[in-house]
Amino acid sequence: METRGIEDMFDFRRFPKDPVVLLLLMVYFPVGICLMFLRIFIGVHVFLVSCALPESFVRRFIVRIMCSVLGMHVRQKNPRSRDKNTQLFICNHVTEFDHNIINLLTPCNTPQLEGSTGFVCWARGFMEIHSASTQEAVGESLRRYCSTDGTPPLLLFPEEDTTNGRAGLLKFSSWPFSLTGSIQPVALRVTRPFVSLSTLGSSWLTELLWTFFTPCTVYHVSWLPPVSRQDGESAQEFANKVQELLAGELGLVSTKITKADKAEHMKRKRHSVPQTATIVTSGSIGLGFMAPSLGTDERRIAKMAQQVKDVLPHVPLNVITKDLAKTNCVDTTITNLLENKEDAVADASGMSTFGASKISFSSVSSSTIKPAAKTFGKSPADRHLSLQQRKDALYNFARRRYIEKHGLDQEDSH
Repeated sequence: METRGIEDMFDFRRFPKDPVVLLLLMVYFPVGICLMFLRIFIGVHVFLVSCALPESFVRRFIVRIMCSVLGMHVRQKNPRSRDKNTQLFICNHVTEFDHNIINLLTPCNTPQLEGSTGFVCWARGFMEIHSASTQEAVGESLRRYCSTDGTPPLLLFPEEDTTNGRAGLLKFSSWPFSLTGSIQPVALRVTRPFVSLSTLGSSWLTELLWTFFTPCTVYHVSWLPPVSRQDGESAQEFANKVQELLAGELGLVSTKITKADKAEHMKRKRHSVPQTATIVTSGSIGLGFMAPSLGTDERRIAKMAQQVKDVLPHVPLNVITKDLAKTNCVDTTITNLLENKEDAVADASGMSTFGASKISFSSVSSSTIKPAAKTFGKSPADRHLSLQQRKDALYNFARRRYIEKHGLDQEDSH
């Protein structure tokens, strides 16, 4: 089974990278703001109409037309493949409003498995499960629902979370496939100009406002023939089979990435943002002042950066931290900075606090430290000797700096 990296399956930024598209978005932005406020006003009326009219084909048709005015256009493929006897629809998950879109085409219910309950749950079009607190209780409640005559089909999203719909499908959870012996796959593809369909950590209300802002969001719904569970086939095997069918229909790949993997990736992304900001803004700020607000890794990097700073006081902290993030070693960073003095100066040239220290850094390092050999040693002994000489020079220089800083005598330092 082919897999895709988690970076390809989710959007981490709202705006496009293409400068041409970004320019067009800037031109469109005032229009989008006006359109968003207008659609908020219309959206209130759409909600009231959907509440007032009883469930019927007429209601779905009217609401579908009004949703088109809101910028949510729905297109379906193979509508005759929809089986009226199937009690369970299985669909991939792209946006927070997928269940509303499918419900415009055919009556179905989607249970609210997590999130807000009460009025918000009802207003968003979810079916609230009252007496279910565990996954087993949820499964039993939905199993009874599917076996009840006259109830609309269930619509479930076994990915259990959204993707950008362009790279792959999250691993399907097995419990929805244990509810009934037959399901109907529904393939959903969503397109939108200018901005991403969703970003990590964004709420459903934010996504609704961005939907109103953009010119249109087009939902392409494809109905696949019903699939039955074979004798001796486990629920997970059945889930994997349906996942492959949907991936093939959408031109995507099946992955083993789960909802938990996405949540973990979100945590890492959030933690990396403060670290990046600290690296950029820590030019002339004391590391002791910043240390209480940093995480474990950041404190370790800050401590090592201070050690390098004691040896090379004229090198800005942002240059030191940037190299430490790559090497994770004080000695290697010092060697890199000494052997690449011009690069280090160039990296820090944009900082006003570095200004006149370029010459002093170059002069101090060149006068006190033996430069690296111009050629690579031919024998292991020569290479080891060259490395050892550089290390000895670095340690001696650091020792002298420590003695000068604390006013110690040469004899007292032994």
